[in-house]
Amino acid sequence: MTTESWVTHWTERRACFGLTSRQLGNMSVEKTMKVEESFQRVQGFKKMVDRWRNSHTRCMWQMTLSQRRNLYATLRMQDTMGQELALANKQLLMVRQAALHQLFAKEHRQYKQELSQMGKAFYVERL
Repeated sequence: MTTESWVTHWTERRACFGLTSRQLGNMSVEKTMKVEESFQRVQGFKKMVDRWRNSHTRCMWQMTLSQRRNLYATLRMQDTMGQELALANKQLLMVRQAALHQLFAKEHRQYKQELSQMGKAFYVERL
């Protein structure tokens, strides 16, 4: 480490802890070590906060991306459900029509039977 970089290094640490150059010069080796450890801890916390901030940003980006994907998936699912519902309604209509046709046929046979018991019949036009 050159003298210039060493001075810059200690100037940063001094500024970080609010120490003047006089206070820095009067510090013992133990105090200097404590200041150095505190500075390392602060740097570690700063790196941890930066990593958390980057992670949080990535997480928020992934959430919005997921929501956009889910939006399109939801729209596709709604479209599919609409098509299935239309087909189900069509099928239900056909089933109800068939049941109504069977009911009319049954009533027609019943009326025909009742009329035959009374000696009467439906008028059937022959071509």
